[in-house]
Amino acid sequence: MGKMCEAEAAKSGLGSGGMSWRYLFMFSIMLNLSLLFSRFTQDIKTSATGFVGSGEEQRKPDLSPLSFTDKPPACAVAKMGTNSYCSAIGVDNPVINLDHGDPTMFESFWRSMGDRGSIVISGWQLMSYFSDIGNLCWFLEPEFARQIRRLHQVVGNARSEDHHIVVGTGSTQLFQAALYALSPSDASEPTSVVSAAPFYSSYPSITDYLKSGLYKWAGDAHTFEKKGPYIELVTSPNNPDGYVRKAVINRTGGILVHDLAYYWPQYTPITSQADHDLMLFTVSKSTGHAGTRIGWALVRDKEVARRMTKFIELNTIGVSKDSQLRAAKILETVSDSCGHSDDSDHPAENFFEFGRRQMTKRWEQLRDAVVKSGMFSLPKFTNDFCNHTGQTIEPHPAFAWLKCEGGIEDCESFLRGHKILTRSGRHFGVDSTYVRISMLDRDETFNLFLERLSGIRS
Repeated sequence: MGKMCEAEAAKSGLGSGGMSWRYLFMFSIMLNLSLLFSRFTQDIKTSATGFVGSGEEQRKPDLSPLSFTDKPPACAVAKMGTNSYCSAIGVDNPVINLDHGDPTMFESFWRSMGDRGSIVISGWQLMSYFSDIGNLCWFLEPEFARQIRRLHQVVGNARSEDHHIVVGTGSTQLFQAALYALSPSDASEPTSVVSAAPFYSSYPSITDYLKSGLYKWAGDAHTFEKKGPYIELVTSPNNPDGYVRKAVINRTGGILVHDLAYYWPQYTPITSQADHDLMLFTVSKSTGHAGTRIGWALVRDKEVARRMTKFIELNTIGVSKDSQLRAAKILETVSDSCGHSDDSDHPAENFFEFGRRQMTKRWEQLRDAVVKSGMFSLPKFTNDFCNHTGQTIEPHPAFAWLKCEGGIEDCESFLRGHKILTRSGRHFGVDSTYVRISMLDRDETFNLFLERLSGIRS
């Protein structure tokens, strides 16, 4: 029987040692061709769509931060697992995204601070919903409240002593809570919400997002003529153009909400201590910690503060304690850096001086690039005395309000053609010859932007 099997194997080309070398060679060629074809088609799909995968089983790109020390790679837009995406955008000519105000410029300061801004939270800590049941805002961490009041006193930008503090998941949630708290629940129609153009681009969408029957976006405060109650949003310094703002309408029945996210010494002179009925602040723009998602409101009226607290209770059942304690430590570190520290043997660099130095340099560089190009214009600001620094200084806003000259009607599309992503003026209630550009990105991105902008000629 064994001899018969060997004979059949010999006829079929197979020996007692397994496959013949000819059969193995042909199988290897076929397998490699199949793998090469599969990889080739996958790369085509990746370059065309920006996704990695095959057929219907595609996965979105991993947008988690890349691991780098001082300088991110040129194609640090997204981490894909292959080089196909970097090839698609071009490593030597990447897309520069300055549409969002992501404050990564401050990373170098906080890296230099080492563990000064760090905290350790044990697994058994902060497990309860409640922070301070005796406080009107029962989910506000007492230490965070203490550091908020301390920082405002150190900077001198807002009066907090006779205001209630309401904490929120960023100032966006606090803005919604304020609209809820200020709108009469028994009104015959929604309360009108307005802001002077150019206004913050997210105000209209945030206002109408919940389709509330209590309030409704009503547009530019300059053209608002409707009778009845209204809420006017006053952003000062203004996002997007950086100018100091005051209320526009000023008539009976109006309520003001002051968004003071950028009223800090690195952006503008602190000319007075703000003392409004309702003021909004955020950690993201004051210290650069956007990912912590923490903001706070200073609210004079107790009932308004109670209603804002109720909105957040219904919306998210409070605010993360972990984020609040991290934010408290960050604010404490900032106050300490301003010369209000007990650690006199190890003084830290003043955070606001660092920020003002960076913003001054960047605005000077941007103005030089605009002059070299000859195709754009920027706002002009006047110097003012800053009570915090004791000096007369010029504003250096977090955003540049750039205008395309020379008959260019769509500035956003024009710059997109040069691989610079911005936000069009039409989102801010004005025409599309304007764009908003973030001044807060990392040095590598900002320097590349300057180089590219100055090279655009008519």
